[in-house]
Amino acid sequence: MTTTTSSSRRQQHQQQPHHHFFLPFLLLLLHTFSFLDHSVILKTVHAFSTVPRPYRHPPPSISTSTTLSEAPVPFAGVGPRSTWTDMSKYNIPQIETILTEWTANIIPKNINENTPERIALGVENSRELFVDTIIVEIRRSTEKVGLGILLQEIKGGRSDGLGITVVSGLVEGGLCEEQHCDVMVGDSISSVSVLQTNTSKDGAAGLQDTTTEVTAMTECLGYDATVEAISSLPPPPSSGQEQILKLTMKRIRRKPLITINLQYPPSQKEPDTKIQLYAGENLRLAMLVRGIKLNDPLAKRFDTKSGGNCGAGGLCRTCAVSVVRGGELLNPQKMAEEQMLKDDTPRWRLSCKAFVGYGMKEGEMTVQVNPRQW
Repeated sequence: MTTTTSSSRRQQHQQQPHHHFFLPFLLLLLHTFSFLDHSVILKTVHAFSTVPRPYRHPPPSISTSTTLSEAPVPFAGVGPRSTWTDMSKYNIPQIETILTEWTANIIPKNINENTPERIALGVENSRELFVDTIIVEIRRSTEKVGLGILLQEIKGGRSDGLGITVVSGLVEGGLCEEQHCDVMVGDSISSVSVLQTNTSKDGAAGLQDTTTEVTAMTECLGYDATVEAISSLPPPPSSGQEQILKLTMKRIRRKPLITINLQYPPSQKEPDTKIQLYAGENLRLAMLVRGIKLNDPLAKRFDTKSGGNCGAGGLCRTCAVSVVRGGELLNPQKMAEEQMLKDDTPRWRLSCKAFVGYGMKEGEMTVQVNPRQW
């Protein structure tokens, strides 16, 4: 039987520093670095004061969960990524691009979701790129204490400890290289956790495994603050104990690209054309900004049964299109859209409710506009 325990003894943990135990780990983990830029720009998602405040990184937290769940992709319409999608094809090979794209964003407090103000990694070119989350688990060794990861501060030099620190390489023969970890140059470490499993007797239940997770947050920290946070973690295990290091990595990837072959009804006498959209783009909006005419005069509103454009409210059918090929690249229909189009062909979609790149897939589509005129 496996259980997971929790503890609120943070003060007790803080009173027992492990810096001297962790020093060999740091020597390998933080073998080298360089300063490329001594300023970090903090961008606000919504306008509010960005006056620098003294920064104190949180102490390691004791978590009750060791279940690894994939982080959602942070843009609209793509849904959960497909298990067969090879995300590595969206990696960016040019390290120069990665280093110039990293930015730190201030995310304001969200009262509805009860989340505090925080600072998160982002990208300059958010239309074509996104920040993905990678979970890496490493078996901790008593012989090889360090991770074997080289770090480099690319933005920092602030008095509050904020900055951006990325992976600059792997130590030859280190744990990450030896265990073939999915760690790339240009990645940034968001957090490091130590998962300690202990086995004890539990009366009639027999042996019981107890797992405790201690986490140090390192996202958007400069080099020195990153070192300080990691050094506060527990020391390597004694012989016979199992310990896992869990790294939450942030990686810049390109968004999937969808090519759409647009066909017009013969009566419009318009030549077929191609447009390219990035995953998460709305089909109607993307076509309108490119000058594509969508308001079908033969369409009737679903609510009033009269003509008129509802302006992407999902109440009319003037933006309906026929998806001839590549329908799997769109998000699934919801019940309201299905009801509105139930008298039409199954290939029809309301373009105002259609987002491309579903499941983080890319490819080609063929779409016919104004399908009632065909």
